[in-house]
Amino acid sequence: MRIKIINPNTTWSMTEKIGACARAVARPGTEVIAVSPSMGPASIESHYDEALAVPGLLQEIARGEEDGVDGYVIACFGDPGLKAARELARGPVVGIAEAAMHMASMVGSRFSVVTTLGRTIGQAWHLTEIYGMERFCANVRACELPVLDLEAPAANACGHIIEECRRALAEDGCDAIVLGCAGMTDLCEHIRNTLGVPVIDGVTAATTLVESLVTLRLATSKHGELARPLPKPMAGALAGFTLAAPPG
Repeated sequence: MRIKIINPNTTWSMTEKIGACARAVARPGTEVIAVSPSMGPASIESHYDEALAVPGLLQEIARGEEDGVDGYVIACFGDPGLKAARELARGPVVGIAEAAMHMASMVGSRFSVVTTLGRTIGQAWHLTEIYGMERFCANVRACELPVLDLEAPAANACGHIIEECRRALAEDGCDAIVLGCAGMTDLCEHIRNTLGVPVIDGVTAATTLVESLVTLRLATSKHGELARPLPKPMAGALAGFTLAAPPG
């Protein structure tokens, strides 16, 4: 089985960390390929960043289809381009926010999301609505840490995240924590051991879910909304995204 994990930002040090954490939970025999697009933002912290990350993400999905990849993980907590990726891919595509929220709902009565910047809180709440997770989500909290500071030792990112998690457990009425950024994946086990409650990282959660879907021979339905996009001309900088008509 081959799973491609796409970090939609272009910070390769973060991508390497994401890949290592995914490989640590993958089954024997699963090949995990972790990539960043060749174009896009260094980090994704706004709607603007997210929109500009999607073309590079879809380019990586197209390459994965050429390489015979079995399934995909979108490793950004906004789950950018998820439905478009599902239209292109033959196998399953899972977003890390989607995976983490669903898994959290299975191990606790309510969860709080602890993310990076406050400006992304609205997007996280929006995803709880899309995924039907509002009744399980107690709160969305921010540490006010820029994404790239998660890799800066001087920022004490882990300490700030743990402090916000403690506040969530004390104030929100939650009994589980969802980490709201792919860049937090390597901190998950330490945070879980420190707090003594379920702490769910979307990268590892999505990796194991894609493995399960591939094992069950389940992929996105191509009947209706998520069928392959209709071929049509693309102009300008997007000319390379023009899709060929299906054979026959």
